[in-house]
Amino acid sequence: MTVTQERRSPARTRAAARPPRSRHRLAITLFLLPALVLFFALVLAPILLAVYTSFFKWNGMRLPTNFTGADNYARLITSDVFLGDMRNLIMIVVLTLVVQLPLALGIALLLNQRIAGRAIYRLVFFAPYVLSEAITAVLFAMILAPDDTGLANAIVGVFGLSSEWFADESTVLPALFLVMTWKYFGFHTLLYLAGRQSIPKELIEAAQIDGANPWQTFRGVTLPLLGPTIRISAFLAVIGTIQLFDLVWIITGGGPSHSSETLAVTMMQFGFKRFQIGYASAISVVMFLISMVFALLYQRYVMRRDLEGATLR
Repeated sequence: MTVTQERRSPARTRAAARPPRSRHRLAITLFLLPALVLFFALVLAPILLAVYTSFFKWNGMRLPTNFTGADNYARLITSDVFLGDMRNLIMIVVLTLVVQLPLALGIALLLNQRIAGRAIYRLVFFAPYVLSEAITAVLFAMILAPDDTGLANAIVGVFGLSSEWFADESTVLPALFLVMTWKYFGFHTLLYLAGRQSIPKELIEAAQIDGANPWQTFRGVTLPLLGPTIRISAFLAVIGTIQLFDLVWIITGGGPSHSSETLAVTMMQFGFKRFQIGYASAISVVMFLISMVFALLYQRYVMRRDLEGATLR
């Protein structure tokens, strides 16, 4: 064997030890296949089925045959119930962004301070989020029960006040928002708290050394650095509001007179109570489109900027 052959032998050995590119691709495909099958069966297929059935007048029995084109969508945009659902959605989203999230941010900043029992407070504020929506709904249905049977009316009755809460069209939506705030603000509080604790202490100390008061430090240092956390919190809150169903269905069922109804509740009413599956599918497609458009806009104008700002160059 020549010297050249001896030098080539290790290289040939390494090349032979490398798996072919086709085997490498096959291994990747086999690992991805279960996830792709689940994604198609549980996500993509239901979406396609909903889009397909939304063009039919169908009661859910047998196969859909009565093709109606876009009639379900035309009926949807002229429906007072659907327009009321959209108004309720916008109102809850605005209240969430203006009231619930600032409240969670304020509590998170307080819990970041050195106070006695800080761990207990964190546990207490996060505990409602651990409860299921069904338990929360039943609990507040009893607390805000009408007349003097509910705890809330028993308390305000001392001052000569009372309310129907969930039975009055003027109070049902604020009452539901109160339940939502109690249920979900703990999640956003811990999210903000984690974001606040990720801010280096040196930046806060530098601002204080420069003579910034607490408000100036919060406005100039803390709030800008919490921006990505606040934006993802707002995104999750809006998407959750679009899909809101459990609390409303158990507490009010969408009443009184559709005043607390959401898109998901309306879809449930028409799909599983009136057996108008085609119309309910159209509602679900609209919900999907609203969520997708919002998610794409968030990714395009918000998430990309946050990720580019976090990338080291």
